[in-house]
Amino acid sequence: MSLSVSRALPVWLVCVLAVACATVQTTAPGTVGVERKQTVSPLVNRNSLNRQAALQYRQVVTNAERKNALNVDLHQTERVRRIAARLTPAVAAFRPDAVGWKWEVNVLASKEVNAWCMPGGKIAVYSGLIEQLKITDDELAAVMGHEIAHALREHAWERASQAVNAQLGLTVIGIALGASGASMDMAGMAYQAMFALPNSREQETEADRIGVELAARAGYDPRAAISLWEKMGKVSGGAPPQWLSTHPSQESRQKDLAVYSAKVLPLYEQAKAH
Repeated sequence: MSLSVSRALPVWLVCVLAVACATVQTTAPGTVGVERKQTVSPLVNRNSLNRQAALQYRQVVTNAERKNALNVDLHQTERVRRIAARLTPAVAAFRPDAVGWKWEVNVLASKEVNAWCMPGGKIAVYSGLIEQLKITDDELAAVMGHEIAHALREHAWERASQAVNAQLGLTVIGIALGASGASMDMAGMAYQAMFALPNSREQETEADRIGVELAARAGYDPRAAISLWEKMGKVSGGAPPQWLSTHPSQESRQKDLAVYSAKVLPLYEQAKAH
């Protein structure tokens, strides 16, 4: 007895998506206890994603250099790199392998209030973040720790996997229904997930918590994360900047940061004593 397309389709979809999923633990939980296991797709090659990130970072740096917007203020650049040099050894608490990443840190001259860290440790801080927020070293460590946490947790890999699995499901449906042109642009999906699609709120909360621990272990006051987001709210007129649009609300974020900064305060005190 043959099955109709409408009845066979769920079986197709379940089988394909089951093959296309795997569960990984990208980091140790640390003192803050980030223990969520992440679902990724073997169809998204982790090493290829990291190579693509490195190429994209090089393009951003090259374009900034051509516009005379790369590391214009040597004092700013030295300051950011000094903080990064203290943060990067602290990543060993979550991922010992990340200590050996080819870390790179640059400051881009821009009015935009922004910072990011690509997979593999490629960091960019925008001068607008430093100047508009009149940011302290502790607050800058909070921002950079947060962005480094995204790289440690490989959130880009996770987002790319979600995007590919969604496209895979559409492709299976298209084939089952006899649609022409059902295809899956893996490279395009990975690019979108890394550079265009926002982090989920769950990912942002993880980055907040890991970020305060990285800052504390590096000898920066983790409580500065709270004042940082207060400044963010003021500079954006009460609404989060576009790059923070999926972040938790300011109220819930501050409550969570208060709890977790207190939890890692002994690490800060210990680091300051040495």
